[in-house]
Amino acid sequence: MSEKHMSANAATRRKLLGGMATAGALLGIGATGATPAGGDAVPVEVGQAATILDVQGAGVVTHLWFTIASDDQHHLKNLVLRAWWDGETSPSIEAPIGDFFGLGLGEYFTYQSALLTVAPVKALNSYFAMPFASAAKITVTNEGKKKTNALYFAADYVTLPSVPGEVGRFHAQYRQAAPCKAWTDNWGNEYGDDVNGKKNLDGKDNYVFLEASGRGHFVGVTQAVEQNQEFWFGEGDDMIFIDGDAMPTINGTGTEDYFNGAWDFNGQPFAYMHNGAPYIVDAERIGGRYCLYRWHTESPIAFEKSIKVTIEHGHANHRADNFYSVAYWYQAEPHAQFPALPAADSRIPRIFHVGGAGPAEPPKN
Repeated sequence: MSEKHMSANAATRRKLLGGMATAGALLGIGATGATPAGGDAVPVEVGQAATILDVQGAGVVTHLWFTIASDDQHHLKNLVLRAWWDGETSPSIEAPIGDFFGLGLGEYFTYQSALLTVAPVKALNSYFAMPFASAAKITVTNEGKKKTNALYFAADYVTLPSVPGEVGRFHAQYRQAAPCKAWTDNWGNEYGDDVNGKKNLDGKDNYVFLEASGRGHFVGVTQAVEQNQEFWFGEGDDMIFIDGDAMPTINGTGTEDYFNGAWDFNGQPFAYMHNGAPYIVDAERIGGRYCLYRWHTESPIAFEKSIKVTIEHGHANHRADNFYSVAYWYQAEPHAQFPALPAADSRIPRIFHVGGAGPAEPPKN
């Protein structure tokens, strides 16, 4: 067994004393060793992909690191991270690189959490364990209009004789609604006259973080919000449907509550190991911007057949703000086809003039 490091740097070799924490926790075994390859960074031309990792055999990716030099001000939205395990044809990871690392509005800020960090100045780190049985491939594709001058990267992984058959594969999926579809034009505050008394019990028209089929467990989400309307955006409940339940298996009490804060965070940024709102600008105003995360590592949400993870956009879905998200989960392959990745231009946050009723029907009282 060996621990390997794939980067743009010259080859090195080192021995690890003791166990590899993430792989050991996942697979119940230790690890030793190291490896590979080439210059300090790679450029990424428009429409081209840089290969970050392409290996055969069994193992676990334990850490990803990137830093990027680019003249494209939207490169966090235009560069797309993808990963395939065991020769699959459909990627198990597909997300703009900024969104994957919790920078869902295309802007850098520093924060620390248990699974993702952004370190000074622009260092992107992932500590998700990503097992594979026969092969692993990770790429970064430039879907923007300017060349990426230098993509610096490192992919740390552990090689193994084999991976137990019951170990799920890591997945990450990007979604957005810009804007979400509101059903009322009376949005003067969280509880306008049209909103009082309306109920959404079955999750109809909720924003969907994830919809997956198969067996696995959901481990968390990053969400970014840009407000198109005044006042608090988050008077919406999380609703999680497991194994085909018609009504929510898990039903929360509000957006800030799901992210384990309270009282609209009082507009104050924070970043803890399992939850955070590390980026809050102009809270509760048009143009207000939030980046949020919640890790379920202490209590992964398991499913045997299917899962649908959703959240309301406002009380009973009455608001029309912009939502961007990445859901993270493990499951047995094959996974369901991901929704088509939105076009690069549509991923760039911008304020929309909203307020009129959208196509969604108002919920029944």
